[in-house]
Amino acid sequence: MQHPDSPASEFDANLSRRGFLGLGASGVGAFGLSSMLGRIALAEGLDDPLATARLGRAAAKRVVLVFMNGGFSQLDLFDEKPILRQRQGEEIPPSILKNRSVLDATETRGAFPVVAPKWNFRSYGESGLRLSELIPHIGAVADKLTVITTQQTDHVLHESAISTLMSGTPLLGRPSWGAWVSYALGTENENIPAFTVLSSNPRADTPVQPRLWHSGFLPGKYQGVKFRSGATPVLDLERPHGLARSARSKILDAIRGLNEAEAERTGDPEVRTRIESYEMAARMQTSVPELTDLASESEATLAAYGADPARGSFANNCLLARRLVERGTRFTMLVDGGWDLHGGIPSRLPRKTEQIDRPLGALIADLDQRGLLDDTLVVVCGEFGRTPHCQGLDFDEYGRDHHSLAGPILMAGGGVKGGVRYGATDEWGWDVVENPVHVHDVQATVLHQLGLDHEKLTWRHQGRDFRLTDVGGKVVHGLLG
Repeated sequence: MQHPDSPASEFDANLSRRGFLGLGASGVGAFGLSSMLGRIALAEGLDDPLATARLGRAAAKRVVLVFMNGGFSQLDLFDEKPILRQRQGEEIPPSILKNRSVLDATETRGAFPVVAPKWNFRSYGESGLRLSELIPHIGAVADKLTVITTQQTDHVLHESAISTLMSGTPLLGRPSWGAWVSYALGTENENIPAFTVLSSNPRADTPVQPRLWHSGFLPGKYQGVKFRSGATPVLDLERPHGLARSARSKILDAIRGLNEAEAERTGDPEVRTRIESYEMAARMQTSVPELTDLASESEATLAAYGADPARGSFANNCLLARRLVERGTRFTMLVDGGWDLHGGIPSRLPRKTEQIDRPLGALIADLDQRGLLDDTLVVVCGEFGRTPHCQGLDFDEYGRDHHSLAGPILMAGGGVKGGVRYGATDEWGWDVVENPVHVHDVQATVLHQLGLDHEKLTWRHQGRDFRLTDVGGKVVHGLLG
């Protein structure tokens, strides 16, 4: 409770209805000016808490992160292992299974027969990258790709592995990857969010959780804005039927005035976040309808992506991601579910690749054609990879288990090399033998390309400085062009 003689209580007592409405009319403009002046001060380097985190150079201005929720299989798509065909059904040698403990959380049986992919690999592009025949459109942009099959994580279960990938730790409550970028760089366009989230197949094996885009202990204004999957990505953009424009303006002015008064009284940064959220929502009412109007794209573009404006899909999200990139969104995250294939890979994987192959290939090609790929870093990853051995003994409908020792990442644009494969696994695809890339290394490298030092991009919370890469991570210079 406030002391009765405190300035805040005096302010409350003297705030009349007329004064409140007056504040609603003028306070917002004052706060808007204050916010603008604050941004000018930061641009000039005055009291900028992020000054030490900036490297002074940036190869990329923005990121498109494509998260294959559930963990997609590098051995069926990106990491060709001839021995799996030669030794189909045989046990992985004990000398290879030296890191057997990584399976303890999910496997209880003692047999580990290897299983080969049902599909062939082929060479793509001038670089000759070997990729699965299931992904010809991704293969068509092979010369723009860095293919990594040596991603490593410390966790073999979905929840902890996803949390570590997205926030740097298995512990809940930390800021997400996009929130850190939003905090550090803001947006190039005040009319759209700095951090947006686009989801497809959200009800698949591993549901999409809001913590993937939460701001944690950072101010709430840095959290991601999730667009719905479907013909109406953002609800309530139009004025309610029967509500006059003038009446609606008065309501919003009153809400703004109340929030301003509360911010003045308490100094709570979350109230400031609430005010800025209302301001952003107002701007989005004019910017988002144009942004999400996929029907305005040419027939050729829609066909290239496989997009249909009338229904939600991963293809639509890839096209919307390109439109967000064009308009200055810093961090766009696409989440696609349905990749946790413990069984049925021969029947289910072709359906999944059909959903993502054409749109992903089109996104990279489209960004390149429009001159946006050079300063846009596209990252495609899951929380971990899959095992070389069969899960279950049905080789006709085989599955693969979670695998933390080796997983896939694709990168394109944003200053990374093209047409190369980075790192190598052993002949069975079990463990890394050259250039392991920990998820913290991926985070550090992405931040580096954005011109940020991952060790200095911090936020003090409960007496210590936190960062996205926790206490690890190194920039993988071998990926950079």
